[in-house]
Amino acid sequence: MDHREQAAPVLQVSDLVGGYSAQKPVLHGISLEVRAGEIVGLIGLNGAGKSTAIRHILGLMTPRSGEIKIAGVTLAQDVERYRQSSAYVPEQPVLFPHLTVREHLRFMATAYGIGREEANRRADTLAKMFRMTEALDAMPDTLSKGMKQKTMLMCALLVRPPLLIIDEPLLGLDPLAIRGLLDTLDEVRRGGSAILVSSHILSALERSADRLVVLHRGRVIAQGSPQEVKRQAGCTQPAHTLDDAFEALVMHAEPDGERGASFRG
Repeated sequence: MDHREQAAPVLQVSDLVGGYSAQKPVLHGISLEVRAGEIVGLIGLNGAGKSTAIRHILGLMTPRSGEIKIAGVTLAQDVERYRQSSAYVPEQPVLFPHLTVREHLRFMATAYGIGREEANRRADTLAKMFRMTEALDAMPDTLSKGMKQKTMLMCALLVRPPLLIIDEPLLGLDPLAIRGLLDTLDEVRRGGSAILVSSHILSALERSADRLVVLHRGRVIAQGSPQEVKRQAGCTQPAHTLDDAFEALVMHAEPDGERGASFRG
């Protein structure tokens, strides 16, 4: 048996019902888990509930029912442990306007108790990987959107928490940076972190994710390894891609009158 199946999940979401209104929930009893040493991809149309699920996991929204645990505890049981056990990278970069890239990294290291020497070593490694060495002393207003995204990713990867949550990490990155990010995530996974990635770039998830969770209209309509999700969609031919499987799953889940919508939202 795989060691990841023996260990308790780092993230465990059980029968989560929630959203912005108690009368009209967005999420309808979703369950998912992410174990140490694996990457789980969260995919779905725009409006499927991915962002709402992430907000609940981060503790920014209160579930109507169900339970969320990170590192074995709920937010109510141990606020400090719950929050310090994860790092989050949002789709839109959010940086302090008066701190350089290097100062952002030092701030994160201090917040998480990482020693200066180790923090500098990790920062240098990440800067080389993301081709950001020359930008370490730059201010945020001089950075492109892609470079701001790289800074957010570097801050999260510097910390190496038990759970890393990344929302659309590949948007705005150049091809070399995408390859570098996927290689880095693989390294972080091998180090034992659990990684939840929400992304529309399914080809990257097909190559890198251990498991996928497909959301549609706030419900899980398929989950498993990329190959298992393909089989669940009826896409069993070698030429079938994850994009093909995703489109088939969504089309099957849609009411007959609404099946003309673009699968990318």
